[in-house]
This record gives sequence, structure tokens and C-alpha cells, in this order.
Amino acid sequence: MKKKPILDPRLLCAAGFVRQGARVCDVGCDHAYLPIFLCKSGRAEKALACDINEGPCRRAEENIKLNGCAGLITVLRTDGLCGAENFDPTDVVICGMGGELIAKIIFASPITRKKGVRLILQPMTKAPALRDALMARGFSIVDEALVRDGRIYQVIAAEFTGRRSSLSDVELLLGPVILEKRPELFREFVEKHIAEQKKILLAKKLNGIPCEREEKLISTLEALKEEV
Repeated sequence: MKKKPILDPRLLCAAGFVRQGARVCDVGCDHAYLPIFLCKSGRAEKALACDINEGPCRRAEENIKLNGCAGLITVLRTDGLCGAENFDPTDVVICGMGGELIAKIIFASPITRKKGVRLILQPMTKAPALRDALMARGFSIVDEALVRDGRIYQVIAAEFTGRRSSLSDVELLLGPVILEKRPELFREFVEKHIAEQKKILLAKKLNGIPCEREEKLISTLEALKEEV
């Protein structure tokens, strides 16, 4: 009996950014649920499931066989995107890692700078640092989304353009596309960041550290909340 992969809301949201007919490379594939879902739904032409550890690669191979996708999905045990060049992916998915690790993987591979390659990223932490690093290295954010899976997560789609730029503090925190679209979870997302920034502000004040940046950011966030 074939085991039908069930995607959690985070991965389902990321899957929505994968383009039709894509050659998908999933970095940190774990059980390979995402590549299986994409190939069985017909969205992806084929997929490469990558993981640095033996256990996840073994589980991925078992699930791929159970779902009849052995001819569509290849498993590669590797660090980041090393060795994925021959697969020539069009869409690279990196989910469930910290923002700084995601940035390290992206910048270590020439694949991510190829024209037309889309990066679909779901940082567990430090999304602002990831956005800042992307913009500074010539990547542009083409789309973003918010998704609830216990807490609110961000999914970022980016492509290399070679144009280096920067974002304001509020754009780094919330995401420029999220800020523009203001999706369903936007108000709650803003409120969460207001609470976090207030904690930072208080800690800085108690330690005599200048906190004008946090005060300005909180004021901007409060104004945004009232607009929604």
C-alpha cells in the first residue's frame, strides 16, 4: 500500500511557491514528503531530495519507493547544495532551518545565482537577517507569505538579479511583500513583533543601551496595526 504524504501547513505553503513543471531541489528533505507531494501532484517534473544525514536519506528513499516515485525523485546525501549542479534545478526549497544557515547554504552554491532559479525559503529563526543578506548579495524578494503552524511562519521566494539593495527595519522584520499584501495573519504578525520589540526595548533601557531604533520601529508597527 502506498503511503500518501501529508504536508504540514508550512510545507504546503512552500509548495505553493514552486512553479509548474519545476525541477525541484529540496535541501534538508527529511522524509521527502515535499518532493513526493510535488511530483505526485504533477507540479514538479522531477526532484532531488538532499540531506546531510544518513537517517533522513534512508527514510526519504523508503518513502519515495512506497509512493511509486523512484523514477522521479533522486536522493543525494550532501551538505547543502554540494553536488546538485548536475540536476540543474529550477526551484530550490530550503525549509525548517535558521535564517543564517539558509543564507550560508545559498551563498556557498553557484546554483542559486543562475538566471531564473527560484529560491523558496522558510526560516525558523532570523528571517530579517536572511532578508538583509539576500538583498546585500544581489537577490530580490519576489513573493512572500505568512502561514500558521502552531505559530506564524514566513515563507520567502527570492531570485538572483545582481542588483544589491537594502530594506528598512520594518521591511526586514515583516517582509516587503507581506507589508504590501497585508495577508490574513498580518495584524497578529505585527502584534507579535510589537511585543518582541518592547521586550528588547525594556532590556536595553535597563542596561543603559541606546534604543532609539527600537522606539522608532515600535511606533511604525503600532501605526501599521491601526491601519489594518
